[in-house]
Amino acid sequence: MEFPILETERLILNKIEEKDAARFFDIMSRDEVTVYYGMDSLTYQEEAVEIIRSFDAVWNAKRGMRWAIRLKETDEFIGTIGLNNLNVKAKKAEVGYELHPDYWHQYYTQEANTAVLNYAFSELNLYRMGAVTFPENTPSNRLLEKLGFTLEGRLRGYLHQRNQSHDAYVFSLLKPEWQKNLT
Repeated sequence: MEFPILETERLILNKIEEKDAARFFDIMSRDEVTVYYGMDSLTYQEEAVEIIRSFDAVWNAKRGMRWAIRLKETDEFIGTIGLNNLNVKAKKAEVGYELHPDYWHQYYTQEANTAVLNYAFSELNLYRMGAVTFPENTPSNRLLEKLGFTLEGRLRGYLHQRNQSHDAYVFSLLKPEWQKNLT
């Protein structure tokens, strides 16, 4: 199966590649991006290359996929979005994303999520989409609710970052709920 390319009104979502490492590093080395990401900020560009290689390995193992989020007009790389813990047989995955701060509050993440959810539910025929967030990540939590996700609960001490454990929210969206939202 070829890596899917998704297109929206303003965005192209395609496979993130090593040529994107400098820009990916620029995003993931920013504390304001990683504060609620579940990992520490990157300190070396080689770390970005290693993560991109891990995205490729996960894709090849059919356990997930990570798209570069690019502006359609300029092809500028502004973030990534992906399906994590993908299990097509069990019909489930989790969505995760990050965006360069220069592009926050412009609905790009909502637009990218909508495209990925459409793909997951229609092309992959998944039934459940999950998301794990920090309770303090109000913008992401609001976005998930706007997309139709339901807050299922709080996992105590679930995420470990910056030498301490943090609680996490667990959200889910089921295919029939997504289809209902489309009408």
